[in-house]
Amino acid sequence: MTAEVKVEEKQVESEVVIASAVSPVEEETRVKDVVEEEEVKPVEEKETDAEEDESKPKGVEKSSSFKEESDFFSDLKESEKKALSDLKTKLEEAIVESTLFKKKKEIPVKVENKKKEAEEKAEDEKKTEEAKTETIEAVVSEASPKEEAKTEVAKAEAVVAKEIPKEEVKSEVVVVKEEDTKEEVKVENVEEEKKTEVEEAKAETTEEEEDETVDKDIKLWGVPLLPSKGSEGTDVILLKFLRARDFKVNEAFEMLKKTLQWRKDNNIDSILGEDFGEGLASAAYMNGVDRESRPVCYNVHSVFGNEELYQTTFGSEKSRDNLLRWRFQLMEKGIQKLDLKPGGVTSLLQIHELKNSPGLTRKDLWVAIKDAIGNLQDNYPEFVSKNIFINAPFWFYAGNALLSPFLTQRTKSKFVVARPAKVTETLLKYIPAEEIPVQYGGFKRDDDTDFSNEAVSEVVVKPGSTETIEIQALETQGTIVWDIAVLGWEVSYKEEFVPTEKGAYTIIIQKGKKIGSNEGPMRNSFKNSESGKIVLTVDNVSSKKKKRVLYRFKTKTESSS
Repeated sequence: MTAEVKVEEKQVESEVVIASAVSPVEEETRVKDVVEEEEVKPVEEKETDAEEDESKPKGVEKSSSFKEESDFFSDLKESEKKALSDLKTKLEEAIVESTLFKKKKEIPVKVENKKKEAEEKAEDEKKTEEAKTETIEAVVSEASPKEEAKTEVAKAEAVVAKEIPKEEVKSEVVVVKEEDTKEEVKVENVEEEKKTEVEEAKAETTEEEEDETVDKDIKLWGVPLLPSKGSEGTDVILLKFLRARDFKVNEAFEMLKKTLQWRKDNNIDSILGEDFGEGLASAAYMNGVDRESRPVCYNVHSVFGNEELYQTTFGSEKSRDNLLRWRFQLMEKGIQKLDLKPGGVTSLLQIHELKNSPGLTRKDLWVAIKDAIGNLQDNYPEFVSKNIFINAPFWFYAGNALLSPFLTQRTKSKFVVARPAKVTETLLKYIPAEEIPVQYGGFKRDDDTDFSNEAVSEVVVKPGSTETIEIQALETQGTIVWDIAVLGWEVSYKEEFVPTEKGAYTIIIQKGKKIGSNEGPMRNSFKNSESGKIVLTVDNVSSKKKKRVLYRFKTKTESSS
């Protein structure tokens, strides 16, 4: 347990869960250590001291370390206050002086100068060429005998070579035709070269950056960015960028500018109105809230195991770009549910379901995941409080090692990984049972009409012991509905109705039977015609492990139903 305690200390002090500097094998070991610490700790802590009270109903315990930094200015450290003030000053100046954005501008003057230089050079070369040609023709014309032509031409070339630089002579070709008494001299001129240079001068453009006018009412996620407007959400947004860059003002400012430019270039402000079809709807969706009222987003990677959907999603560059935009749209929808002000809900909780998801052989999928993570990390800083990976297969650790170099330490510090046997237990630390979908061991059902916001209680059953849960049925005409779940099950369970009247027969609702570990939450109901109580009995047959029992109930009278 010593190694696990060290991992926990490292996580609390430096918020580092998976270090990018370690080898894949070491990284896998470190991730597993974190998994064990995250999942085992709530069961082991204070076990001896709490033994007397474990069997009593109580609220479900949540993670004690699941707290984000405050967005109130008064709660910041002095160095953080200064960084925030400095960033606000830089942002105010950039907006007022219109230096927040840069755009490229072509400068035609430089092109004209280039063109003029090329034309002047071509003219000089033309004059030199004419002089050379005249000299050669003069020498050749004076030579009468045919056999002396070569000698005279050679003399002419010597004269020209003395008067004209060597590199210019190299470009000339002198041809003597021996068939005629009059020698023809063909000289290759530089007209083509001159033409090419002029055309290149026309084609060349010089780009220069200039400031682009900035709207003083500029907003980001609906929050005014101009600090002098005094919006209480401005500090919240700026603190996100500062925390993403360890309160380094210049780096945070550059990150903010790049995000704003990225949103302009990709037209993100209008992305909510785009229709991406129904194919991706099951791949990710918002469902419920966590214990801090943060919206929860579920990402179900197994849907890409469908070959048709996979090819439709990753078959071309256009479809992959479409996937990224859909993911950005989902993030924008989640942000709309937030309250971006100090003390408000300012981040989301992400759940990644990895059961039956495609493995490392699906390269296109992993490239898309890397691109999505990179863009979300760079342009949506501190909008995710935790990334919880559930039903993680073995290959996930290798995939995580591949993605790790592209993640910041702060991003990696928010990773929580749960093996299949610990999914519900892990989720319960962050999400209340009534908000966890039934497929993950919670009580949340779609379009549920039986329950609304009824509280969930918990009872711990010691190894080899039995506990009963009693639900009073005081009404003689009513229906009692209840949900019950045992983490890991492997218990014997039965349900009965015991009338209040002495001598009345006990009614068996469900016979006692052993329930296996794969069983999910159960819901049942009983319509009573007399007063009494529902008795739920849980017999822990394990001699080593205690069991956590979650339950809730509701009495529906004839009038309420």
